[in-house]
Amino acid sequence: MRILVAGSGAREHALAWALAKAGDRVFCAPGNAGTEALAAKLPIDPEDAKAVLAAVRELRVELVVVGPEGPLAAGLIDALEAAGVPAFGPPRASARLECSKAFARSFSERWGVPCATTSRFSDARSLGRFVDENRGRRIVLKKSGLAAGKGVLESEDPAELLAFGEAVLESDELLAEEYLVGRELSVFALCDRSDHLVLPACADHKKAGAGDRGPNTGGMGAVCPVPYADAGAMARIEREIVEPTFRGMEAEGLAYRGVLFFGVMLTAEGPRLLEYNVRFGDPETQSLLPLLETSLGELLSGVARGALCSLRPRFSGRTACGVVVAAPGYPGSYPKGIPVDLGGVGATELLFHASTSRGPGGRVMTGGGRCFTAVGLGEDWEAARGEAYDLAARARFEGAWFRPDIGARIFGD
Repeated sequence: MRILVAGSGAREHALAWALAKAGDRVFCAPGNAGTEALAAKLPIDPEDAKAVLAAVRELRVELVVVGPEGPLAAGLIDALEAAGVPAFGPPRASARLECSKAFARSFSERWGVPCATTSRFSDARSLGRFVDENRGRRIVLKKSGLAAGKGVLESEDPAELLAFGEAVLESDELLAEEYLVGRELSVFALCDRSDHLVLPACADHKKAGAGDRGPNTGGMGAVCPVPYADAGAMARIEREIVEPTFRGMEAEGLAYRGVLFFGVMLTAEGPRLLEYNVRFGDPETQSLLPLLETSLGELLSGVARGALCSLRPRFSGRTACGVVVAAPGYPGSYPKGIPVDLGGVGATELLFHASTSRGPGGRVMTGGGRCFTAVGLGEDWEAARGEAYDLAARARFEGAWFRPDIGARIFGD
């Protein structure tokens, strides 16, 4: 099958890797330095629907898989569907489940999906009163629109809360949620407008520092599977969160062919929805796909054709640990274009690039804040962890860093 993957991150590299491994002809728009060995790299902005459509027609692409949220919010799927091109992802209207946290929270409340108690603000004066009334409590503030995983603040400091909230309110709506305590899961469900299929759960690590300290990031690593995502927990998540969500999507005309992400907190009172994403997660995808034993192309194509009920994906019994290697300064300001030494990385090792490019002499150069995801596989977490950290240390560039404890709290309990 001829498949175009839209995006340039490590998630898209992992998608392209899994597709090529199964024998599909893969194109990446635009891809990165890591995808060059397994896919044709197209110099196309994935948010430019006309350019993507032109490439699809010229290259006889049979399926388009959209990785990041930007092209989805820009309506790429709408343009592809209007042209009769099979596509994996939501149209713009459904993408609001991720692109507007205010819309998503109103939707989940309408359909009885358990979530954190939420207040909404559009002006600083109302926010100030709320913060004053909740002094001493830890509060979660969220930017309603897209923020690359960094538009969230958890704090009990009134000054910090007000500074963050007022900055968001200059251009967006703000949500304030109760701080939930528990264990977090990333749950993905494939959906084809009629049916859905829940995949093995992952656990992301959002905080920059060890011990889940420091500012939020787009994700510093992920593990799959997760020991506390047992059959009982997953059955309850599906019954209380997944199923009412899909009922609501169908009733409100938001159903689509793609994947829906559920950020879930397992609290003492039961599972609570944190957020929706309308695409595969990053870095979770990099740990999930290496465990897939069946063809990813057949799976995604089946979803796009509306044939999910006939699909039976198989996953190995191994464990995957993914460690993100980040640029100096991330998640704050960071330099780009840092030369990278990958001489110690083998061609078959799972080092997924994010927005890398080729510099003088063909050398790999960084292009973002999260530069690589190093993935290790093993019969247990200890083995997978050792392999991942050994690989991460061999992605060498000035200022490179990574969290030292990916999976420790999950498997150490």
